[in-house]
Amino acid sequence: MTRALSALSPLDGRYGPRLDALRNWFSEFALIRERTRVELAWLEALAETPEIAEVPQLSPASREFLANLLAHFSEADAAAVKTIEARTNHDVKALEYWIKERAAGHDDLVRITEFIHFACTSEDINNLAHALMLHGARRDVMLPAIDAIVARLVALAHAHADLPMLSRTHGQPASPTTLGKEMANFAARLASARTGIARVRLKGKINGAVGNFNAHYAAHPDVDWEKLARGVVQHLGFENNPYTTQIEPHDSIAELFDAYARCNTVMLDLCRDLWLYISLGYFKQKLKAGEIGSSTMPHKVNPIDFENAEGNLGISNALLRHLADKLPVSRLQRDLSDSTAMRNMGVALGHSLLACDSCLIGIDKLEVNSQRLAEDLDANWEVLAEPVQTVMRRYAIANPYEQLKELTRGRGITRDGLHAFIRALAIPEPEKQRLLALTPATYLGNAAAMARRIGGEH
Repeated sequence: MTRALSALSPLDGRYGPRLDALRNWFSEFALIRERTRVELAWLEALAETPEIAEVPQLSPASREFLANLLAHFSEADAAAVKTIEARTNHDVKALEYWIKERAAGHDDLVRITEFIHFACTSEDINNLAHALMLHGARRDVMLPAIDAIVARLVALAHAHADLPMLSRTHGQPASPTTLGKEMANFAARLASARTGIARVRLKGKINGAVGNFNAHYAAHPDVDWEKLARGVVQHLGFENNPYTTQIEPHDSIAELFDAYARCNTVMLDLCRDLWLYISLGYFKQKLKAGEIGSSTMPHKVNPIDFENAEGNLGISNALLRHLADKLPVSRLQRDLSDSTAMRNMGVALGHSLLACDSCLIGIDKLEVNSQRLAEDLDANWEVLAEPVQTVMRRYAIANPYEQLKELTRGRGITRDGLHAFIRALAIPEPEKQRLLALTPATYLGNAAAMARRIGGEH
C-alpha cells in the first residue's frame, strides 16, 4: 500500500500534493532545521561576546562551515538526528550531539563544542524554532494564499461593479446592490483579516531553565546575558520577551492563531454566500470534462469546492482556537502539555490552506448568469417601497411607511401597481418623475462606485 493510501491524516494522504508548500515549514524536518538555526545563532553570539574568553571569535572557515551546515541541511541530516534521538529519547539533545559530531573535524570548533547549547533549556531552542516556522509559513505560504483570494474578489468586484443584483436580508428580497459590491465587501473583509495576521509580532526568549539566566550567571557573572539574549532573539527576527518561566508563554502565538481563525471565519462566510448565489442561479459553474457531480443524477454540477472549503475551515478553526486557548496555559514554571499540542500547528494551518485552495478553485469556476439576476430584480418591484416611502417622508406626507407597508408587505406588486401609487402622491412633479423612472435595477445607491474603488483606498 502506498504512503498516500495508508496516511492517517488526509493532509498527508488525499490532499498531500496541495500542501507541499506548507510542509516545508511544519514537517519534522522543518522543525529540526529551524532548531539548528537557533543553536548556531546562539553559538555565534557567544563567540562575539568578549567576556566569554573560552569562546574566541570564529574564523572565516568556521563561519562558512556553520553557514553551510544550515544552508545545506538535508533530510539525511534530519534522519541522522532522529537516529541519535532513538538512543537519547530527547529530540533537542539529539540535535546538540549531532552538531558536536559534525564540528569534530574542525579544529576551531572542536575546542568549543561544549558551548553548543550552553546554559540552554530545550525550550530556549524550541520556542524560537516554532516562531521561525510560523513566521516563514505566514510569509511564504499563508499570506500569499489569502492575497490570491482577495485579488480574485477585487477582479470580480471591478468586472461586475455595475451589474445589479437583488439583495436578500433574512433570505427575503431586499434593496438591490450590485454583484461587484458584494464581492468588494468580502475583499475588504479578507484584506482586513489578512492585515490582522500580518501585524502580529511573534515573541521569543533564550533565558534558561526558568527564565532567570541562573546557569548563565553561575558560569559567567560578568556577562550582560539579558543584552546577549535580546540580541539573538532580535537577530532571528522576533521581539524579545524578558518575562518568562521555562517556556515563552505563547501569548503572541495565541494572538496569531486567533487572527487566522478570524480570517477563516470571513472566508467561511464567503464560501456559504457563493454557495447560495450558485443555488439562486446567479452564478453558473464552468464544466470540467469527465467530472461527475452525482453518482445517480447525471445533471448535477455541485458547488463542491466551496463545500470542501467550509468543512476544512471548521476543522482549522477548531484546532486554532484550541491551540490559542491551550498554549498560554502551563502549570507553574513548566509542563509539557504544550509540546505535543504545538506539533499540530501545521495541521491547523494545513486545513486553512486547503480551504484557501478549494475556495480559489471554486471562484475560478464561476460564471455570472446576468439573465437570472435581471429576472429576479424584475420580479420584485416591491423593493422600491423603501425609496418611495423615504421621499414621502421628505415631503411630510402622513404615514408614508405605513402606506407602503399596506401596499407591499407580504405580497408582490407590479410595476404598474407601484406607478399608480406614485402618480397619486402629493409631491413635486420632478420628484414624482424621478421615482417613476426608478427600477429595481437602478436603485443601487453608491454600490457601483464602491465596487470600483475596492483594491485602492477603502
